[in-house]
Amino acid sequence: MTIGIIFISVIFMVIGMAVQFRLKSKFKEYSAMDTSSHFSGQEVAQKMLKDNGIYDVQVISVEGSLSDHYNPINKTVNLSREVFDGRSIAAAAVAAHECGHAVQHATAYSMLMLRSKIVPAVQVSSTLSQWIIMAGIGFIGFGGGNPTVLLIGIILFAVTTFFSIVTLPVEFDASARALTWLGTANITSAAEKEKAKDALKWAALTYVVAALASIAMLVQYILIYQSRSRD
Repeated sequence: MTIGIIFISVIFMVIGMAVQFRLKSKFKEYSAMDTSSHFSGQEVAQKMLKDNGIYDVQVISVEGSLSDHYNPINKTVNLSREVFDGRSIAAAAVAAHECGHAVQHATAYSMLMLRSKIVPAVQVSSTLSQWIIMAGIGFIGFGGGNPTVLLIGIILFAVTTFFSIVTLPVEFDASARALTWLGTANITSAAEKEKAKDALKWAALTYVVAALASIAMLVQYILIYQSRSRD
């Protein structure tokens, strides 16, 4: 069973790396293509927020590549420099996607609200679950291969798996909002919108791979538990 854990980890690590490579390749490709509107990422974000009646969210520039995110705590759309200043299809797509999360927040989108509620539990479970599972299996000392300890670890890990599943509709919905708005606001032409859709598709696939990996590992841990419980 432990061989299965290693195998699953390696498989999904390779898949994840492949998707990340493709995402970066697509982002580089579409970063070289300006939109017909010539709006910068900052201007795209500010316009989308305004068009949705959102005036209490700031658009700021942050360091890093593909570090873009929406922070619901301080209500900021954080854009990497290449997105913030860029006037490309990729910049428009990413900026609009992050504003999609701001719109979700403003409209109390149910899946985003659910994800936000379970964040504290995920912070605890993500820190402890792997250590407790390893102890339960017998990889480290204090659990001694105890099935009860393993079960506790599995329950904690299930919380992080649930979080990764809930994240999927949140990300897909934000992209859908972004693409609809990009078209209606005339930020992109029809052809440019298709390229923006392609870029966001590859970004979303990173979350899909993470969720599938988490599900596969959870199933593997459950099988180990069932096997140990019968011993």
